[in-house]
Amino acid sequence: MTVDDWGLVPYREAWERQLRLRDALVADPEAGERIVMVEHPPVYTLGFHGDAGNMLASEESLRLRGAECIRIERGGDVTYHGPGQLVVYPILSLHRHRLGVKAYIERLESAVIELCARYGVTATTAPGAIGVWIGWGTPSARKICAIGVKVSHGVTMHGLALNVNTDLSAFSLINPCGFKDKGVASLAAETGHPCDMRDVKSRMAEILLEKLD
Repeated sequence: MTVDDWGLVPYREAWERQLRLRDALVADPEAGERIVMVEHPPVYTLGFHGDAGNMLASEESLRLRGAECIRIERGGDVTYHGPGQLVVYPILSLHRHRLGVKAYIERLESAVIELCARYGVTATTAPGAIGVWIGWGTPSARKICAIGVKVSHGVTMHGLALNVNTDLSAFSLINPCGFKDKGVASLAAETGHPCDMRDVKSRMAEILLEKLD
C-alpha cells in the first residue's frame, strides 16, 4: 500500500483518477493499493441517496462563489470540500484486508479520532451518525470529519474529509451531512491556531497505514 499526495486537484479530475485506480484494482486484485491525500478547490458533493434539499444555495449563487454541487456515487448526504481540508481516498480491496464495509468505516473513524488526539482534540463517533464528532451529546455538537465511501466488487473509493484549516463559513450553504441542528469544526478552530497540513498528512498516513495495511 502506497500513499500518494495529489496536492490541490479539482474534484472532477480527482474523481476520474479515483475511478481509474479503482477499476485497475478490480481488474487485477493483486495490483497495488493506495491511500490518496488531496485538497480540492471549493465544491459541494451530494451522495447518491442524499437529499438535494440540504443544498441551501442555488446553482447561480454557487457559480458566483466559484463552486458547484456534484451528485456522486458515495454514501452520505451533502458536504463541502475546499482548501484547508484534508480529503483521503483509500483505494483498497476489502477482501484482501478481510473487512466488511462497517468495519472499514470504523477503521477510518478510529484513525481520525487518533489523529485529533495527537493535536489535543477529543473526538468521538456518534450513534447513528457516521463520521467523527466533537461534543456529541451536548448543544454544541459539531462534526470535524465527514465519511462517505463507495465499494464496488470489494474495492473502495471516496473516503473521508477532515477539516483542518477549512473556512467553516462555506458550510452555511448546506445542512452538513443532512443535519440541521449540528455544527462543524476544524482542527484549527479547536486548537486555536492553524495546523501545518504537511504534518497532518504525515500523521494521517502513519495512522492509516497502521490500521489498514
